[in-house]
Amino acid sequence: MKAQIGQQAPDFKLFNTNKKAVSLSEMKGKNVVLLFFPLAFTSTCTAELCSTRDDLSFYNIMNAEVFGISIDSLFTLKKFKEELNLNFELLSDFNKEASLAYDSLYESFVFDMKGVGKRSAFVIDKNGIIQYAEVLEDAGKVPDFTAIKNCLSNLK
Repeated sequence: MKAQIGQQAPDFKLFNTNKKAVSLSEMKGKNVVLLFFPLAFTSTCTAELCSTRDDLSFYNIMNAEVFGISIDSLFTLKKFKEELNLNFELLSDFNKEASLAYDSLYESFVFDMKGVGKRSAFVIDKNGIIQYAEVLEDAGKVPDFTAIKNCLSNLK
């Protein structure tokens, strides 16, 4: 089932780069931004996450927790986070459970890779309801951050 605006956001439990389990359900009371991205160390993913890093003060003001999610291992994501000096959590969806729940998985990607995460963005409100959903078919594009910020501003 496709994760859609107005629905309860699918819960997940994923590991961050410090090997700690993080679940969406423990974020109740905070707005959450989920940024699914295909692969660490690729140009568009780097640009997207660095832009988010540079705008993190906005998300903090909006009482929003930001998570970058990819199918990369938590070890790869740790190196990626360190190299980019990212100031928000990266979560490993190595088993692709969250990506499937959010309909954010390519069947086929470049170089015949199967099961790579689609670039997607979701804003989830304090009650766990999806308020914004954007799933991009073109991995070379980034989410509409203006729309994401407007959504968060309306939730405040």
